[in-house]
Amino acid sequence: MNSDKERKDKVGANRPASAFQRMERVPPMLMMLYLSLVGIGVLFLFLVVAYAQTRYMANLPRGLHPFPKFFSISTIVLLVSSYTLAQAPRLYRADDVANLARCLGATLLLGCIFAGLQVLGWRELMTQGVFFDGMASGTYVYLISALHVAHLLGGMLFLLALLLRTLHASRDAVRTLVFIRNPYRRLQLRLLSMFWHFIDALWVVLFVVFVFMY
Repeated sequence: MNSDKERKDKVGANRPASAFQRMERVPPMLMMLYLSLVGIGVLFLFLVVAYAQTRYMANLPRGLHPFPKFFSISTIVLLVSSYTLAQAPRLYRADDVANLARCLGATLLLGCIFAGLQVLGWRELMTQGVFFDGMASGTYVYLISALHVAHLLGGMLFLLALLLRTLHASRDAVRTLVFIRNPYRRLQLRLLSMFWHFIDALWVVLFVVFVFMY
């Protein structure tokens, strides 16, 4: 009897985990991030569809105004920030907390520059006679851009908190060891990287939409 039960247990242990079992193993914070990214994606999808429909209904020609150059520059800055943050996991695995702090700091600085360039892009729109309370299609450009910056600012606050903890840990060998061996810090870095790269990719998609429809 015991041998039959042991064989059944072994057979059950060799079965692949079901989808629900795999979901149960996902950390709650990671699951919340997944759901948030889906929600953000759906939100911007609706906004882009509404923007396209508004331009189509208004029968607006393309190239009526030059596309803001600061939006193009900000796209390059955001892609560079994604590259700098992509180095963070490697530095974390190498226990290089000092350079990890520099990497996070550079990413935060680039995020601030991106937000500033977006504001300059809005001013450029105003000089072209495109205002937030003007044509509906122009309103969508402001709204989509501003909502994207707002989501990025949320990531920047999380990045700032992690940067401060990294700087604190880098000043002492013991704190550095605790920081590197803390699985929660590893999870925080993973969450930050996923969110940041998603927001970057989202802006690239929005930028392409603006270029082909503005």
